[in-house]
This record gives sequence, structure tokens and C-alpha cells, in this order.
Amino acid sequence: MSAVRIGIIGCGPIAQAGHLPATVKAHNAQLYAIADRSPRLRSYAAAVYEPHVVYADASELLADPQVEAVIIAVADQFHIPLTLQALAAGKHVLVEKPLGVDVNSCQQLLAVSQSSDRVVQVGNNKRFDPGIAFAHDMTAQLGERMAYRGWYCDSLYRYTVTDNLQPTIIQDAQALRPDGNPKGDRRKYLLLTHGSHLVDTARYICGPITQVQTRLLQRAESWCWFSAVTFGDGSLGHLDLTVTIRGDHHEGFHLYASAGSIMAKTYLPWYHKSSDVEVFTSHDQQYHRPLGADGHSYKRQIEGFADTIRGHTAQRGASVSDGLAAIQVLTAMTLSANADGATVVVADVTGEP
Repeated sequence: MSAVRIGIIGCGPIAQAGHLPATVKAHNAQLYAIADRSPRLRSYAAAVYEPHVVYADASELLADPQVEAVIIAVADQFHIPLTLQALAAGKHVLVEKPLGVDVNSCQQLLAVSQSSDRVVQVGNNKRFDPGIAFAHDMTAQLGERMAYRGWYCDSLYRYTVTDNLQPTIIQDAQALRPDGNPKGDRRKYLLLTHGSHLVDTARYICGPITQVQTRLLQRAESWCWFSAVTFGDGSLGHLDLTVTIRGDHHEGFHLYASAGSIMAKTYLPWYHKSSDVEVFTSHDQQYHRPLGADGHSYKRQIEGFADTIRGHTAQRGASVSDGLAAIQVLTAMTLSANADGATVVVADVTGEP
């Protein structure tokens, strides 16, 4: 299979830590082009990763007929406009999570993507964690789901850890940024950044979330969302998003079903380590666990993206529908928390988290 020629739009932190090194490592992808308005960032990326072509503007990269697919690695507010431009240019798209910052724009993108034959994948890289992928595939053997508990508790000390694990991130104060200061709304920023992982993993394991009841507490410069959820099959769930905790990063899930159970502990992706997963199956009264030697989820998601483009595998990565659903659930969490934990029907929500 010929390698998929990929262009990366944006050479900032997530591209440097994740997408640039992952693309050059992927066995079925080629880093063909990069684009960034910052001379400093694109010069750095060009020197280290040696793409064939370097562009100062995304529109120039999108006009290049040699670019088959793009990775959109920019601020959240630019995700949907650039995805729409890429689809109009006939490119396949891997867009960083979250898909967008409001329900309505995600719905507009869904309508456009449904009329396109291009692959659009949302960058929920945890779907390509070998342990989580194994858990997903094993659910078919577990019978009816009853209960799911998922947690994402980000550490106050995570940046001490990630500074050692990631390459040194090159910054540029003149790089293109959204209007205003999106990170200034700390509640919304944390919910979108971290909650999108928590919600997508829950949906990947258990299917659609239909109802949400959320309580929110802000204390000691931390935010805690406790959400009781109902899944489409009637099973129940509890989602714990706490940012930040005083202790190590703590993430994982438990699933209890009529013919088995799953216990999973997940690590920060920068360790390139598979989640620790044990699946108990009642029919043989055995525990099953994957080795997951290749735990580079960013690389694996690009390889999965390329395989889907070439028609070799069905799409494992999150679709636009999945990305929209995550934003709807996060918005429902906000609406419920603002109404003292009232039940919110996910399908009815509009607006933004």
C-alpha cells in the first residue's frame, strides 16, 4: 500500500508533541507538507521533521494536489472552519478533539460531511490505545451492559510529568490565536479539553448517552463534575471529571455486564503505554488482558486513518457524528449543572458547553 501523503496544519504544541513525530513514525503515512503562519514554528518543524513542502498559510497547503489528507492541529475555535475548507478542497481530514466549541457548528459540519466521500476522523486518540480498543472489541462477549463508571482526574502536577515526557515545545507569541482569550473561561476550557476524552471513551465502550444529570463543584482552584448518565440501551453510568487533583493523574473505567466485566486503568498518552485492561468472561470464568506493546496512540490513530482512506479497514476513529455527540453531552452537563442536577435529554440540547 502506498503511504498516504499528509499535510499538517498548525505546528504548535499538539503538533510538536503528538502529530508531527507520530506521522513520521506511521508505517503507512508520509509527512508531505506542513503549514503555519508563524515563521518560527514552521521553520522549527521543517528542520526537525523534514516535510517535502512548507507553507505559510493553510489555504496554500489545501490547494496542493499532492496532499491527500490533512491533520488539523490548531486551536479548538478553528477546527470546524478549517475542516470545512479541507473538505471543499477534496482532502481527507483528521481534526483534533474536541470537534468544535458549540453544537450548532458541529451539526453544520455533519451535514457537509455526509454529502462528501472524504474520511473525517476526530482525534480521540484513546480509541487507538490497544487496551481500550481490546475492551471495546470484547464487549460483544459480555452480554447486556448494566453499569459503567468512568473517571478522568487530572493532576495538579501533570505538567512536571509531561515536560519530561514530551519534546521541548517551541512557542511563538505571534502565532495565530482565536479572538479573545478562550482559556480565560476556565470552566469551559477544562470541560472541552478533558471532558471530551471522558465522554468519548464512555460512548466508545457503551454506546450513545441519552440523558445526563450533573452536579458541579468548584473548590480549591479545582473543578469537579459528577454526572449520572443513561445510555441508549438503558444501562446506567457515572462519569467523574475532576481537574485538578492533588496526586497522580488518575483515569480509567469499569464496566459490569450480564456475562462479564472490564476493569481499565489508563495512562497519560505521552508514556506511549497501553492501558492496563482486564476483561472477565463468564462463559470460561477467565480473565483476558492484551499486551499492547505498541502503545503509541497518536501514531496508531494516524495509521488507522490511513488504512480507512485506503479502504483496508472500517473507521475505528471517532466520526463527525461521534464528535458532535460528545459536544452535545458536554453541553447537557453544563445545562444540568446550571439547573442543580436536573435531567437533560442530550438530543434536545443546543448552544455550547
